[in-house]
Amino acid sequence: MNALTVNGFGFAYPEKDEVFSDISFCLEEGAFSLLTGATGSGKTTLLRSIKPQLAPTGNKRGVIEVFGRTLDSFNSQESASTIGYVSQSPDNQIVCDTVWHELAFGLENLGVEQGEMRRRVAEIAYFFGIEPIMNELTSKLSGGQKQAITLASILVMQPKLLLLDEPTAQLDPVAEKNFLHALFRINRELGITVLIATHNPEAMSDYATSSFHLTPHIGGDKPPTIVPPCHPPSCHPERLFCHPEAQPKDSWIVTSLSSKAPHNDIAVPCHPEAQPSCHPEAQPKDPSPCPLSVCDAFFRYTPNTPWVLRGFDLNVSAGSIHAVVGGNGSGKSTLLNLIAGTLKPARGKIINNLLDSQALLPQNPQALFVCDSVDEELREWQKTSEHKSEELKETIQRFGLSALLKQHPYDLSGGEQQKLALAKLMLTTPQLLLLDEPTKGLDAETKRDLGSILCELKNKGTTIVLSTHDLSFISQVADKVTMLFDGQTSCTENTSEFFENNLFYRPKKDEFLKRWRQLQEANSS
Repeated sequence: MNALTVNGFGFAYPEKDEVFSDISFCLEEGAFSLLTGATGSGKTTLLRSIKPQLAPTGNKRGVIEVFGRTLDSFNSQESASTIGYVSQSPDNQIVCDTVWHELAFGLENLGVEQGEMRRRVAEIAYFFGIEPIMNELTSKLSGGQKQAITLASILVMQPKLLLLDEPTAQLDPVAEKNFLHALFRINRELGITVLIATHNPEAMSDYATSSFHLTPHIGGDKPPTIVPPCHPPSCHPERLFCHPEAQPKDSWIVTSLSSKAPHNDIAVPCHPEAQPSCHPEAQPKDPSPCPLSVCDAFFRYTPNTPWVLRGFDLNVSAGSIHAVVGGNGSGKSTLLNLIAGTLKPARGKIINNLLDSQALLPQNPQALFVCDSVDEELREWQKTSEHKSEELKETIQRFGLSALLKQHPYDLSGGEQQKLALAKLMLTTPQLLLLDEPTKGLDAETKRDLGSILCELKNKGTTIVLSTHDLSFISQVADKVTMLFDGQTSCTENTSEFFENNLFYRPKKDEFLKRWRQLQEANSS
């Protein structure tokens, strides 16, 4: 039996063009399949359409069947115990105050007997190794811990079909491998069919049995459709797209964040070793060579909880890109908030000479949205930032937001929300840019163009500090990397030296690296 059958499915939000059309594909029971596509291509909309309680409102056509049944034949209880959905933003899915209650919440709603509930919660906690945090507050967990808890809270209901939207976007390299191995065991040992929407298929290719790609028609005059499936092992190791028609032939060397409206004035991207302009010696001399420093910083959220940071030190050079890496829950987001001044250290000293001209991108970009449309969001700070209408138009074009101006920010995809948040911050022309997981939800092309923009800002003197798990990205744009471990600075090294000396923290050979190198070659020629 097919676990999932999608036949001629099309969808359009009210009074808007179709998101996609005539999508047809099947997943065999027990499959581990990947769904790829550019940022905003409709991956999240498609996944949500398969889960009846989360299906978006709009005009639909075609048929979706799960284990031979149409979606409208499932009641709420059958849907919960048959189709599991893990959101791309765990903050939007977690509803309870503690981890234990979160894992038990779905079972309580299904009316599971208390003894059976305790057994299932215990099993899933052992499976994921989360016993030490079972009584922790969900609000205090790191992004990666929340991701694991969200998956565990769905699996405890024992679904037959599992839908996941960018599940590894907030995981460090080691946690990502553990998470994917756990998914592999869930798929193989428990027989659960898995469909994952992802911008990082390379990390999952060893586990996947098939993949599908949402691709627009040639010329972009029609909505995206599904490219016929292929088996990842048969694909060329250097290619993300498993079907020739899926490769965007004309947009591989575009230097803007929009493949539809290229903007050719962005500076050439650079790498500390690839181009002289990226070397610290080539940067404009600054009277304050170290505008940002953290000295012996201690921080914890309450007096009875462990220290998040304990004796942490950091020095950031002016006009540089400084990356902070570390495991989930190691304190990277906390560090950025301490630097920004939204948190205060219990001990130690933080010197931020750029406090009056800084911008912070939080891990959840929705925290920046307060208006009813993308256009209003971008104009919200226009008076205080004093950016002109021409700068606004250029930013809209550069970030590929022209077609989204009338939409509500919460109606955008995760990657589009990330682009909107970045664009809003860039309009303030900050001297210090603090970025928490800036590439989350972005496809390879968009990440490459973001790297170009960050290098351009750095060359103009902007100091950038970013925390991330995206090692491929920082391998090309960062000048220095600091590893945070056990609340302290484990090491701070030049980027090339850092990756040369690491065993697990190494950049993957992925689509982003391929496109970055293509852009370098195009500009050098």
